[in-house]
Amino acid sequence: MIHPTQIQDMLQAALETGGDFAEVFVEDRTNGQLGMTGGVVDTALSGRDFGIGIRIMKEHFSVYAYTSDMSEQSLIRLAKSAAKAIRGGGAPGTHTITLHPHAIPNQHPIAIIPDGSQKRAKIDMMRRAHEAASQYDPSITQTSVGISNSIQNVLIANSNGLLVEDTRTYTRMRISAIATHGEHRQSGFRGPGAYAGTEFLENLNIEGNARHAARIASTMVKAGYAPSGRLPVVIENGFGGVLFHEACGHGLESTAVAHGTSVFANKIGQQVASPLVTAIDDGTIPNAWGSLNIDDEGAPTQRNVLIENGILKGYLIDRMGSRQMGVPATGSGRRQSYKFAPASRMNNTFIANGESTREEIIANTEYGIYAKSLGGGSVNTSTSEFNFAVEEAYMIRNGKIAEPVKGATLIGKGIETLQNIDMVGNNLDHGQGMCGSVSGSLPVNCGQPTIRVSEMTVGGRKGE
Repeated sequence: MIHPTQIQDMLQAALETGGDFAEVFVEDRTNGQLGMTGGVVDTALSGRDFGIGIRIMKEHFSVYAYTSDMSEQSLIRLAKSAAKAIRGGGAPGTHTITLHPHAIPNQHPIAIIPDGSQKRAKIDMMRRAHEAASQYDPSITQTSVGISNSIQNVLIANSNGLLVEDTRTYTRMRISAIATHGEHRQSGFRGPGAYAGTEFLENLNIEGNARHAARIASTMVKAGYAPSGRLPVVIENGFGGVLFHEACGHGLESTAVAHGTSVFANKIGQQVASPLVTAIDDGTIPNAWGSLNIDDEGAPTQRNVLIENGILKGYLIDRMGSRQMGVPATGSGRRQSYKFAPASRMNNTFIANGESTREEIIANTEYGIYAKSLGGGSVNTSTSEFNFAVEEAYMIRNGKIAEPVKGATLIGKGIETLQNIDMVGNNLDHGQGMCGSVSGSLPVNCGQPTIRVSEMTVGGRKGE
């Protein structure tokens, strides 16, 4: 991607003003996107992004700069320009850096590399999804289907001598269905994806995912409104884990913890959740949507136990967080592209299996809300206060799932919600999403088994 001697020159120039660490990130990414609305192809895009970023550190201070101009003069100029922002007293030419290439074992085999020759086959796949969703129920009035793929080649080098290269391949299908009933409209969504090639689509139950999206829309559009108040809430497995991801996971990233802006700061060894809860972030799961061979700082990803039997065990830590907190990094430095400096981020975050079955959890809930599918939400990491929309919800009455209800929101504090989990299922599953934070938008898995929170604030309509 770029000759090692050029990188060495950049790193040496970056340290001329007194920086104690420098890192180069080179990216060459190709993207492809196909879209279909109402059975008609309306999007066919492809593109390439190529650029380089350099980060310089001095103790707990860092500066980041990037460019897409790969000329040797431009790269040295970029390094020197960034170095001017570093406060220090280094002397020019005092650093000699020798890079040592490291071979990275590939934990995520790719069977079929995405390319333009697969366009017709992918259009056929999208048409299958459209037909399955649109034919599910007469209330379905619109469908939208998309397939995206990207191949990201990265090179990471730093002043410690590290030189690594990696290739990441991602494939995802997005299916949206809209149902109309009188003046009411509701949508349903499915977005399966993987760190994989086109083989992921060939092995995907396309019709099943399309019908799933259509079922959500057609069921919710005819539903009454959810009640409001403090209620037991059963949250389904899979993407239900987005609640932990948002309400708790971001608060466990060193980006927040190191600055004391997380409710979980300084709580290692303390009981922060129900003893039934063990929470993990694992970047090594083969071909999972949020997995990587190495993070965007060149460190191998790993399995990080965050909470074990309710006890806070650790955080997600990048290189800067490691410096600030005085603890080892956890392979959690991630960035969207060369245009972003890395930050501590999640990969595949989930609540581990418990001992209850889904059926037992429902049967042991006399009255409450069954949140089958969660939508978007927001969180304040300093307080862990969150607000989540429920995409698909049902009442639970006398231990059985009853009528569907719409308009439900889940409101609370992450740390209190963790402590109020009183049943954990044994049916762990994962869902895929894109997570936005200070270092851009990244693919992540959110997972959990079915869980029950003994009491949560549910926003709905009074008197319903």
